[in-house]
Amino acid sequence: MYEAIQHFTGVDIAGMDETALRETCRRLNVPVDDTMGKGKLVDALFGEKCEPHLIQPTFIMDYPIEMSPLAKKHRSKPGLVERFEAICNGKEICNAFSELNDPIDQRRRFEEQLELGRRGDEEAMTLDEDFLRALEFGMPPTAGLGVGIDRLCMIMTNQPSIQDVLFFPQMRPEKTPLRYSQKKKRSAWASAPS
Repeated sequence: MYEAIQHFTGVDIAGMDETALRETCRRLNVPVDDTMGKGKLVDALFGEKCEPHLIQPTFIMDYPIEMSPLAKKHRSKPGLVERFEAICNGKEICNAFSELNDPIDQRRRFEEQLELGRRGDEEAMTLDEDFLRALEFGMPPTAGLGVGIDRLCMIMTNQPSIQDVLFFPQMRPEKTPLRYSQKKKRSAWASAPS
């Protein structure tokens, strides 16, 4: 991931802390706010400056640990996790990673997520004691792969929005009803048959 960011921006962010990343994002005109931690800043930078340019099928590997609280640490690259995403036509089509099965490391990462939540990050995870207790009993080495069929349909049908390919209407966001001003409501009620 860091290589892709450096390729498309000319900036090596690999050793940057949160403050330096925030300044880099601002310098590159990537929208950021104070609730964003290091992982979100890297994600915003990648999403804004790299992802739209990845037209041919591309695997982005080795994500920062802050972006993947459930993924296992990389075996040979400190600060990264064993994770990849396949991207095609500027859109993520799958996400995969080695699952973290160390309950001590997982607790620490959940606690870091709680801190991000206190800062205002609405997507931060909560501390899941049941999950941690299950990990303490033991979990074998595991990996997961999530392929978005809806994303594949977007690519095959050249649709710009995921909403255009959702099969189940219940999954589409509700359209908000047209709001009338009080004056229009009164006139509509006055002309309605009684």
